[in-house]
Amino acid sequence: MYAVIETGGKQYRVQEGDVLRIEKIEAEVGSKTVFDKVLLFSDGEELKVGNPYIEGAVVEATVEDQNKAKKIIVYKYKAKKNYRKKQGHRQPYTEVKIGKLA
Repeated sequence: MYAVIETGGKQYRVQEGDVLRIEKIEAEVGSKTVFDKVLLFSDGEELKVGNPYIEGAVVEATVEDQNKAKKIIVYKYKAKKNYRKKQGHRQPYTEVKIGKLA
């Protein structure tokens, strides 16, 4: 049994027990959250495809962690113009554990 959900402008294929890093959502660590934007749902026998979403289908998840990803370096440079700009960025994320698919 699996589903495809949409959150944070991205799509994820999820099963029960999966741990995902998604774009940051406002939720406390340990709390439950529900994803209702389900694009596709399969129970092993039947495949349901939404247009764009499946009505009544939800995926429950538990928030495991709120953190920031590893730092990336953004370096801008223009040749022969003495222009250099170094900047770092850490993208915030939410780690969720998928529970019940319904």
